[in-house]
Parts: sequence; structure tokens; C-alpha cells
Amino acid sequence: MNKSRFYLPVIIILLTLTGCMYPEEKLVQNQVPYKDQIDSVQSAVDQYKEANTGLLPIKTRDAETPIYQKYPIEFKKIVPKFIAEPPGNAFESGGLFQYVLVDAETNPTVKLIDLRMADTIREIKMRIKANGYPPFKEQIAANVYTLDFKKIGYKEEPVVVSPFTNQNLHFVISTAGEIYVDYRSDLYQAVKSTERELNEGEDIRDILVENSMFVPAYSLPYTINKETKEPVFLQSEED
Repeated sequence: MNKSRFYLPVIIILLTLTGCMYPEEKLVQNQVPYKDQIDSVQSAVDQYKEANTGLLPIKTRDAETPIYQKYPIEFKKIVPKFIAEPPGNAFESGGLFQYVLVDAETNPTVKLIDLRMADTIREIKMRIKANGYPPFKEQIAANVYTLDFKKIGYKEEPVVVSPFTNQNLHFVISTAGEIYVDYRSDLYQAVKSTERELNEGEDIRDILVENSMFVPAYSLPYTINKETKEPVFLQSEED
């Protein structure tokens, strides 16, 4: 019997199985946030800061950049000296998450942004542009509206899964045409469970950040309604 004729199909099957297994394993690695990955990046950031007289390994962003997207980590500044490579779930490695810093000036702390939110926001904006104008629906705060998604071709309202509660979060639009994720339902739960004293007029989004790997990216500021003790959009003096 020609052994090569027997082994060839076996080799092909093994190669096929290996090819199928690796992408799935890689896909899982890219989609799941792991605390040990955040810890390793935090260690690298701390080492970089100490070695560079307080400087941080971050990309330069415009002063007007929203606070939770303002300090993205620039991995090329810490790889390979302080960390071997970016985590598998980082955007730089083909993952779904962007690594950012919060409290950059006082206590630089590594957190994550789920970039699937950005993908959905980008799609909504493209449909609005194709429509010619934003289909405002209901005003829910000064300069903040819901959208009539059917008018821009959606059969169902698009939502994103909250990284804090795993509940569906909706989108809102400002009069300037910017799309935001609405975190009021997440904040409502956080307000009920926090022991912090929250004051009307202060931005309360950081209560979501305190005990989470994530930040409330693509959000408007929120505060607490003194009478109802519920989260509401924080209005600026210009509103």
C-alpha cells in the first residue's frame, strides 16, 4: 500500500482543522476584555511614566476631544521595551477595544473603549448624510433629541450593548448633528448603588468608571436631578 496516498488526506484534514481553529481562538481573544491584559498595560504605562519624567505614552488629541476619548495609549511608545506587544483585544492587534487613560493628570489609569459603538455611530451618520438631514424625533433635553430611524432606512432601532450592564443602550443626536450613546439607564442603576454624595450640576459619569474596565465613550455629560435623584443630561451655560 502506498503510505503517501494514506497520509496525504490526513495531513489535509489536520491543516484544515488547524486553520479553522486558529481564527476562532483568535476571534475570541480579540473580542473579550481581560483584566490581566489591562494590568499588563497599566504596568507598562507606569514604567514608561517613571522612565520619562512623568510623560505618558499617549497620542496627541485636540483639546476639544471628549474626555473619555482624549487620552488613547500609543503602543509604539511602550512596545517592546515595557510590554512585548499590544494585547490581542487591542485595536492595534485587530481587536475590538481601544486602550485609553482616565485621570491622566492625577492618577493615569488604563480603561477600555468598545469600538463597536463607533462602528454603529459611523453607520448612522452615513445614513443621515445620504438622507440629507437628521430626522429629529422627540426632544428629551435642551439640544438633545431622539431619531426617527425608519426615515434613514432602519427597520429596527439600532442599539449597542452596554459594557457596564450588558443592557441595550440607545442613541441620541444633538442639534449639531453629533450622535451619542445614551447611558441614562446605566447611570440610573449606578446612582442607586453608589454611596457617594452626588451633587446637581456635577458630571456623574465617573461613577460608571470607578468599578469597571470601561469608560462611557461617545457620551454627553450627565448630572443628577436633585428632586428625583435620577440622571439627566447636564446642560451647559450656553444651552
